[in-house]
Amino acid sequence: MKQRGFTVIELLSLILLLVVIGAVFWSQKTNIETAARDDKRKTAINAMYYSLEEVYYPTHKSYPKSLTASTLPSVDSAVFKDPNGKILGKTGSDYRYEGKNCTGEACKSYSLRAKLQNEADFVKTSRNQ
Repeated sequence: MKQRGFTVIELLSLILLLVVIGAVFWSQKTNIETAARDDKRKTAINAMYYSLEEVYYPTHKSYPKSLTASTLPSVDSAVFKDPNGKILGKTGSDYRYEGKNCTGEACKSYSLRAKLQNEADFVKTSRNQ
């Protein structure tokens, strides 16, 4: 009489295969999510940068000492929050703005930076030094 079913070796092989596939899937999912957060950071920095260069500077002939949503009304206020929900300039934020060569509230240049997870910091500096 022949019995039907799987042997213990076959079942263990199947379980091992499923664990390996799950680990690969989880690893790739994490990498994709990290890359998406980094892309969001770069997009936010670019939006602030172009607003500073194309809107703020031509109007004021200088750059602001500090950067807020009210300073750049041409940019959606949600852009000033990093993927973790921290606002630019607050402790622990992935975004940092530094006005340079300032006289009062007017600066001659700036540095705008985002701390990325998979790459070196993404930095934009003023066109007009």
